[in-house]
Amino acid sequence: MSKLSGAQITMEVLKKEGVEHIFGYPGGAIMPIYDAMLDYDIHHILTRHEQGAAHAADGYARASGKVGVVMATSGPGATNLVTGIATAMLDSSPIVCITGQVPSNVIGTDAFQETDVTGVTLPITKHNYLVTEIDELADTLHEAFYIAKSGRKGPVLVDIAKDVQNAQAEFIWNEETIELPGYRPDLSPNTTTYQEAANLINNAKRPVILAGHGIIASNAHEELLKFAEYTNIPVSMTLLGLGGFPASHYLNLGMMGMHGESWVNTAIQEADLLLAFGMRFDDRVTGNLTTYAKNAKKIHIEIDPTEINKNVKVDVPMLGDLHTILKELITYLEKGKHTKWLKKIESEKGDSSVSDIKHMPDMGHLYAAHVIHDLWRFTNGNALVVTDVGQHQMWETQYYHHDQPRSLITSGGLGTMGFALPAAMGAKVACPDKEVWVICGDGGFQMTSSELTTLAQEKIKLNVAIINNGYLGMVRQWQEFFYDRRYSATPMLSPDFVKLAEAHHATGIRVSKREEVENAIITAQNTPEVVVIDFTVEQEDSVYPMVATGSDLDDMIRRPKSEIEW
Repeated sequence: MSKLSGAQITMEVLKKEGVEHIFGYPGGAIMPIYDAMLDYDIHHILTRHEQGAAHAADGYARASGKVGVVMATSGPGATNLVTGIATAMLDSSPIVCITGQVPSNVIGTDAFQETDVTGVTLPITKHNYLVTEIDELADTLHEAFYIAKSGRKGPVLVDIAKDVQNAQAEFIWNEETIELPGYRPDLSPNTTTYQEAANLINNAKRPVILAGHGIIASNAHEELLKFAEYTNIPVSMTLLGLGGFPASHYLNLGMMGMHGESWVNTAIQEADLLLAFGMRFDDRVTGNLTTYAKNAKKIHIEIDPTEINKNVKVDVPMLGDLHTILKELITYLEKGKHTKWLKKIESEKGDSSVSDIKHMPDMGHLYAAHVIHDLWRFTNGNALVVTDVGQHQMWETQYYHHDQPRSLITSGGLGTMGFALPAAMGAKVACPDKEVWVICGDGGFQMTSSELTTLAQEKIKLNVAIINNGYLGMVRQWQEFFYDRRYSATPMLSPDFVKLAEAHHATGIRVSKREEVENAIITAQNTPEVVVIDFTVEQEDSVYPMVATGSDLDDMIRRPKSEIEW
């Protein structure tokens, strides 16, 4: 058997793992791998910044359900990945990060472009490795993919010393099932636990399902639909759970939490049973923990044992894969009705002024609600939407209704501005036949707008809707509500986005009136290259309702009547 270099072994493992695309940025410490890459039919996409590469790999993973791969060199190349890795970690997105490291004999000497990247990323990876022996390389990379995509998914980093990349060894591929000491991703409940959960569900009068990102990560959307329809239990969604249950379904209540629908939060507070499916009781979902659903029993189905009882004490924990557990649990259940409970929740909607488009009047003003509602209409709700973080992100959840899983990709746990454009690039690579739209703010877009040229070089088509209100909008909203409108460092001067788009080989369009929205969207859909639309919207509009930090979940700030009685 002929020997291969460490760089070739790296590429061989990637082929064995089914990798078709790599997002990255080369440099000295990873140059051997980039040289070997020329002999393999894996497509490399050169981003304009390593952060963009990490977000692109993340977007690829979320859109496809596969493992995304990102590469960078040592030192600043590796540290530029950090924000993207942390984003993937908080949202349980499976990516493998491969970084070059200085030669092993100079590690620890502060060599040129040396950084202890395994130390830096230890808190924000599911696991990481430093490879200094070529005989460990193939197995380490194989393990990295296994860890990233098993159990609660997440990012894994493999840091490879440059001398290992150049060294020679036989390539041996281990086909056996990987078993790692102390790592048990295959937990499952016992019969007694199923019966305990079933007793609570069968006897509940006011149950609510809390559907999280685990629905999508576990590909459990069909099982959730069957479960909800059989039990007739209403379903509320976390931000990352949107699309896991059809928005158009009569049992879908909408999004819960800080900017969720008022009737959803009220229903949760009045429930006698909460069924938490693949969600982690994040603070943006619960509000004040001491008053959160005080009268409700709680069943928590979760793949990560550390999330059980971490934030909210539960009555029946069920550890394991959500898809598998829902399929089994329904066999223990009686067919449900809950007619009275559903009618009560429906009556709450009539008193809400949250996300009704008719409460966003034209009157010569262009509102973000208009833009996103029209985007939903003119894409027939079928687009894959990738959002940045801020007000536009919350408006998207209210006015773009997702019926399919993996149709909304957004940064939830970390709340990363600059995420959308590169993540959308990765999503489009994963799903080339999908219509992909970026919805972002004027602030976040400027953080990673350089990736427009990556899109041009790669001939990747997507459309960008900038909700341009001239502020760092969500921070401004908090300053309005809680800091007496003292707008510190939130008014923002932006470049001419139309000219900026053209400079990056894209088409730019500016829209400032409601009647211009439709034509702009249709033009973007029919233009072969990337289109950036600068939607100049009302500057001081806010997202309603809002649960202030530390407040009870049903204590919501509503839109003032003066803004809706025109």
